[in-house]
Amino acid sequence: MEAAVQIILSSSESDYLDQLIPLLKNAETQTQVTPLIHALNHVSADREAEIERICNTNHQEFISSVNQLQSVREGTVGLTSEIMELSKSIESSTEKLAEQKKALVESRGVRQNIDETTQALKDCLEVLRLANQVYDLLSKKNHYAALRALDELQNVHLREVARYKIAETIERSVPATQRLIAEAVMSDLNTWLYRIRETSQFLGEVAFYHTEMRRNRQKTRLETDEYLGSFQLNSAVELVADEAEEFDVLNNEEVQVDFSPLFECLHIHDNLGQMDKFRAEYAATRRTQKDLLLPQTINLLDEEANELSSLLEGIAGFAIVEKATMAKTENFRAQADVDELWDSMCQSAITLISSSLHKVANDEKLLKIKGVIALFIQTMDSWSYPVNSLDGLLLTLFDKYSSLLKRRFSDDFQEIVATDDYMPMPINNSEEYTKVVNVSWYTPPDGHEDPETLTYPCVLPFSQMYPLVCIDIRNFLNQIYLFSDDHFRHTTVIDKTLKDSLDDLLTDKVCRSLVDRLSSQYAGQIVQILTNLDHFEQACKDLESLLVEARSSSSAAGPISLGATAEFREAKKKAEKRLFTLVNSKIDDLIGTAEYNWQATATSEDVEDYMQELTQYLANTMSSVLLGLPEQIKQQIYFEALTHISAGLLALPLDSSQQLISPQSVSQYQKDVEHLVAFVDSLPEKDILSPTLEELRQTTDLMGLAAEGKGEEFFDSSTSGPRFGKVDKLKGAELLEKVQTRTR
Repeated sequence: MEAAVQIILSSSESDYLDQLIPLLKNAETQTQVTPLIHALNHVSADREAEIERICNTNHQEFISSVNQLQSVREGTVGLTSEIMELSKSIESSTEKLAEQKKALVESRGVRQNIDETTQALKDCLEVLRLANQVYDLLSKKNHYAALRALDELQNVHLREVARYKIAETIERSVPATQRLIAEAVMSDLNTWLYRIRETSQFLGEVAFYHTEMRRNRQKTRLETDEYLGSFQLNSAVELVADEAEEFDVLNNEEVQVDFSPLFECLHIHDNLGQMDKFRAEYAATRRTQKDLLLPQTINLLDEEANELSSLLEGIAGFAIVEKATMAKTENFRAQADVDELWDSMCQSAITLISSSLHKVANDEKLLKIKGVIALFIQTMDSWSYPVNSLDGLLLTLFDKYSSLLKRRFSDDFQEIVATDDYMPMPINNSEEYTKVVNVSWYTPPDGHEDPETLTYPCVLPFSQMYPLVCIDIRNFLNQIYLFSDDHFRHTTVIDKTLKDSLDDLLTDKVCRSLVDRLSSQYAGQIVQILTNLDHFEQACKDLESLLVEARSSSSAAGPISLGATAEFREAKKKAEKRLFTLVNSKIDDLIGTAEYNWQATATSEDVEDYMQELTQYLANTMSSVLLGLPEQIKQQIYFEALTHISAGLLALPLDSSQQLISPQSVSQYQKDVEHLVAFVDSLPEKDILSPTLEELRQTTDLMGLAAEGKGEEFFDSSTSGPRFGKVDKLKGAELLEKVQTRTR
């Protein structure tokens, strides 16, 4: 009612309509159209009553108002009719709207269900796509990407479709897929490991070649810079000097080792939480590969040591991959495992080589074997692997090598000594002379230094065996030290072995062989042996100095003394003694032919034949047989011979069978002695040799004095000292007794 009043009281038509329309809508909605009409009728009646009251007050105005009211009423009736029609129209529209709204609500629910189903299908399809993508990546061997996709699927996308059964199904398949990825990546890793095993030997060969190139560069540095070249391979100085020639053994033109399969396997097992298992499986696989790498036996007798090279190249390649794996990964390969593999391979290689070493009987072959092993040691030393056990193997090889070398040179020495002619060595030209002097420890005498000034053919004092032995000694020394080339840390062993071996060779095969030949009855051969021994003694002294210069700087300081030096010195004494024996024997034979008639009454004009033969023998011996001897030895032999002659001649008049000696026989005896003294005085060495005959000369003077009846002067101490000081008192008295007796 109040609403109807407010509508009637609206100030304008627009306000009227603005208030009427909501009122009609509400009446229609709340089914209150009839009350609304009654309210409007009531309001209309009220308005009519009010109008009538107003009209009564003012008729004209009333009439006018009635007319207006009539007009309004007519408008109201029309409006009421319109309202009724509008109400019916609104009611009809409202029902249709309600039906449409209901249909719309139902449509929105279906659409929402469709949308939700569509999204669910999309999510499930995405999950299935990702699941298929995992297998696609796996088929393309993109294992790590497959694992990442699987992880994303499990932790992100499956959660979005967790309410669907497909999520449960895929979730259950994740562990199996993870195992499939792990198996696939392990399969690829095993393929990679197989290829690595097959490539190990070639990798080692490339590493050996690189080491050989470093050796050559270091030798070149030695030629240009002695200081830099003096450092060993793998020393800090050598490594710095060689930095400009940096070479990646694992990635070069010849070989490339790609660690991607290993890295991928590491990432995958790390993500799967299976690192311990993978680490153990990898270590077991490498141990198995190590066992497959090592043969049961090895042949060291092939010409180029190919089997040994292949073995050590394979070990080197295997170990280099292990060291590179440690460097490229973190906490994957334990140092203890790598060291165990290395030690095992080294011990196996040492056992294989040692067990076959007894078959090697050639020192040159052994040197090749050492060269391969030394190259292996230097290569692995550059990768910081311990090589002490391999150095021990080299020591074993050196013992074998020095033994074979000593045996070979021992045979050479024996053959040289056995086939020598024991004659002074003839030289036909200056080239021969220079060659012999250069290879021998021999200092030409004054005036013979320049070979062009000599007259050819000429002879050298030693026989041919001496330069041949000198050549062998030099070769032996060079070949012993050849073992230390490139790599050999036991240099003190080389020095000691060389000294001991030279001592044995020179003592047993040269010196003693020459001493054994001193039994010869030919003085010329004895002289040649003595000459050779003298030169060998000097050669040993020179060799001692050479050994001091050649030995390693790490060896003990001080001089080196060869036992052979003393052996040759003693052998010289034996040779001299043997020569003295032969010469004295000849002298004894000649003196034994002396036929003095000690009771002769006449004197011969000539010297006795035996004395002429004796001096002739001495002259010939010194000018020919002893010609090649060193002057000192020659003088000593002369000295000994003359001493022996003096004693022999003194024994003749003292012979107990001769009781009386006539003055005539004394004269003959004096004549022979004077001939001998004159011969000695004619020699260049007279100042040294003359004293040997002083006792003989004084004795013959005493005998001459006795023959003249003046023998008592011998007992006069004031005069006999200067004249007869060398004469034995008893022997002098005995001779005086014999000569005097005969004189009376």
